Amino acid sequence: MTLYKLEHESPIGLLSLFATDDALVGLYLPEHRNAPPLEARDGAGHPILERAREQLTEYFAGRRRTFDLPLAPRGTEHQEAVWRALRDIPFGGTRSYGELAAHLGRPRAARAIGAANGRNPISIVIPCHRVVGADGSLTGYAGGTARKEWLLRHEQAP
Repeated sequence: MTLYKLEHESPIGLLSLFATDDALVGLYLPEHRNAPPLEARDGAGHPILERAREQLTEYFAGRRRTFDLPLAPRGTEHQEAVWRALRDIPFGGTRSYGELAAHLGRPRAARAIGAANGRNPISIVIPCHRVVGADGSLTGYAGGTARKEWLLRHEQAP
């Protein structure tokens, strides 16, 4: 499987986008915790990466609320279930880890949900930044809590 990479400058720093021939498989923020070391070819002109770049530009400009990209995050069955559930959190909204656990039918699994959330390989597009503590606090974020705060404020702006 060939992996392609494209970098995209954004208001929260340089984003690294990764795709196979068929789907977006990674979107990592600067200093992203848990980002795997990936060997990839230059993705300039790659249709999925170029489409992702265009949609991210629209998102950051306030003209896009949802992403329409083929996605293929790779993880355990549990992680992939959590990542699918994250896509159900609406633009501008948040859910607590407990609410997400209940949504998945595992009300006592908030910690496991948090661990899977922290391993999300496609940040922003799979909106792990929309998950907060039970009291609304900004708990950890693989790209840093300052970026999480920025993303949430961006999505809640009129």
